[in-house]
Amino acid sequence: QAQLVESGGGLVQAGGSLRLSCAASGFTITSYHMSWYRQAPGNEREFVATISWKGNDTAYADSVKGRFTISRDNAKNTMSLQMNSLKPEDTGIYYCAGRRRFMTSYQYWGQGTQVTVSS
Repeated sequence: QAQLVESGGGLVQAGGSLRLSCAASGFTITSYHMSWYRQAPGNEREFVATISWKGNDTAYADSVKGRFTISRDNAKNTMSLQMNSLKPEDTGIYYCAGRRRFMTSYQYWGQGTQVTVSS
């Protein structure tokens, strides 16, 4: 059964750091662009960051640029999101997602991990 599983969420004070991980099983992420999305209470899910299948191209939402770093380890079939200088507005459920090359929609989504940033 192919799936993505996030981990690393938790409660942190503003200004702190967290590192989220996304582990794939049942398929290899080698041919997948991988992304992070988040959803705050009462809000729609929003894009956070993405990394190309080769890992040589990344993109970030303006709200996290310069603070978050997305990375991947194809050999370990994992992806990560290093989050620094966290703000209360970063609070939400963080989801990882995988989109196969040449596809326009995501084939896999994780169940999400909660990140709470206190002021």
